[in-house]
Amino acid sequence: MKKFLLSLLIGCSSIYSIADENILSLKHSITDNDIVYPSSFETDTKKMMENWYMQNYIELANRSNKSTVGATDDVYIDRLGKLPYVIDMPFNSIVKSNIEMYIRKRDLVERMLGMSLYYLPIFEAALDKEGLPEELKYLPVIESALNPYAKSPAKAVGLWQFMRPTAKGLGMEINSLIDERRDPIRSSDMGAKYLKQLYETFNDWSLAIAAYNCGPGNVNKAIRRSGAANPDYWAIYHHLPKETRGYVPAFIAACYIMNYYHHHNISPALAKRPLITDTIHVSRRIHFKQISAVLDIPIEEIRTLNPQYLKDVIPGDIHPYALILPSQQVHCYIMSEDSIANYDVDKYKRRTVVEPGEYFNDPNGKYIVKEEVLYHKVKKNENLRKIARRYDVDADDIKKWNGLRSNKLKHGKTLKIIKYTRTRVVKDDSTTTSANPTAIADSTSKTSADTVKPASKTETKPAYQETKPKKKEKKSQYTTHKVRKGENLGKIAEIYGVTVTQIKQANNLTDTRIQIGQRLKIPQNKIQQSNSQYTTHKVRKGENLGKIAEIYGVTVKQIQKANNISGTKIKVGQKLKIPQK
Repeated sequence: MKKFLLSLLIGCSSIYSIADENILSLKHSITDNDIVYPSSFETDTKKMMENWYMQNYIELANRSNKSTVGATDDVYIDRLGKLPYVIDMPFNSIVKSNIEMYIRKRDLVERMLGMSLYYLPIFEAALDKEGLPEELKYLPVIESALNPYAKSPAKAVGLWQFMRPTAKGLGMEINSLIDERRDPIRSSDMGAKYLKQLYETFNDWSLAIAAYNCGPGNVNKAIRRSGAANPDYWAIYHHLPKETRGYVPAFIAACYIMNYYHHHNISPALAKRPLITDTIHVSRRIHFKQISAVLDIPIEEIRTLNPQYLKDVIPGDIHPYALILPSQQVHCYIMSEDSIANYDVDKYKRRTVVEPGEYFNDPNGKYIVKEEVLYHKVKKNENLRKIARRYDVDADDIKKWNGLRSNKLKHGKTLKIIKYTRTRVVKDDSTTTSANPTAIADSTSKTSADTVKPASKTETKPAYQETKPKKKEKKSQYTTHKVRKGENLGKIAEIYGVTVTQIKQANNLTDTRIQIGQRLKIPQNKIQQSNSQYTTHKVRKGENLGKIAEIYGVTVKQIQKANNISGTKIKVGQKLKIPQK
């Protein structure tokens, strides 16, 4: 009897030994003729090159004429074994298929290498904070191809491809203005936190990575169906959803290609210059356009660094939000915070209280918006940003008006530019007689007090007055100037031929501090008049004929005629004759 029991125990031990050996060998010998590759393989590489960061900070090295090359199975096994990683990196036909897919997707790998220069340090910091293996930094490679704007058919969003319920469960903010799944720092922190939870559940990294893709419920279901005593990813492979079967092999392939790309004639991406950033917390409601205008930062750069803001709005009036800027611009933001908040404030502020029937920002009447269509022929070395600045419009709007898909412009192409001018209609309610509304340009900031009242019907004039010359209508005592970037009271006083003291007195200023977008009253009766019919204006940076004409209250045609020029091109430092009114 004892011999029988001993033989039985030896037999059972042999069975379990064989079973363990089969599971271990399975990870190396497993095959699958129906592999589903991650959707990141289908990323539009041309669209990746339109990324502002790729265009301005990354340069792809010159390719050799050689095509990409593969390697033997033994070489793949040797290289994977030399990676200094905690997570198991076995080789089999499915892993090989994913590696070779990356090798064929040469453009994709090159661009991901370029994006990795900025994003990988963020991933590494988040993983280090949670004490997780560093190799998990390559998980977003297969999730999103390092694109913070990536959105899967299943509605997963961001670098780490979080579904909305998972993100909400981790405490991420998602609403009409903000989606923290697109925030590189916040999503990386939550990605590391979620991976840590999954590892604590399964105590196996391959299962935790699989659960990240399909959810812990599906992994547990696959474990039950497999019946494996010591299950790992490869033991339950055929019981997982199709998409998840290729997920861990794709992760292993991503780790391989991001380390050994140079062995396959894939050109490395090089940094033109380092992008060093810093973070500031914003406690006001600020629009990206306000930051761009005051700090002279391309709005595309602000968007690239802060992709979580869906509408270019930081709702800091709700609670403080993080804003990432190039480090050299953070101090500028702090010093110019008031100017940024007050720039075009009427355009971007929200109404908190409103009564039915009132007109926004205009208790005396209403605004009428007029549309003017202009056309611009693209010159050599011109880009969308330069053209947008010239006409004081947004580059994105120019793309929309002209049906452009990229920022590239062809020399000689004609672009449509739409300018909107706001004029205000003011009604004179001081008399019951019918009178036509008077249109007053918004740029002059006149009020209903400037409207001339019609003469009373019963009013009579002595006969001798009819022979006298008609008395000239008294002009307003002031003209208005809107402060632009780089201007101070000294420069403005020089434009209008008045003194700084006169401007301060007209505006009740106690010092010389002014803000961009602020409207100043300039005393007209103090303007120095010369015997000449012209005054001289020296062109400054950012000025065009339209802005100069607005300053002096003349038309562009009058300036062109006075200076005998036919076009609108002017140079910084050029002196223009301005006809006096």
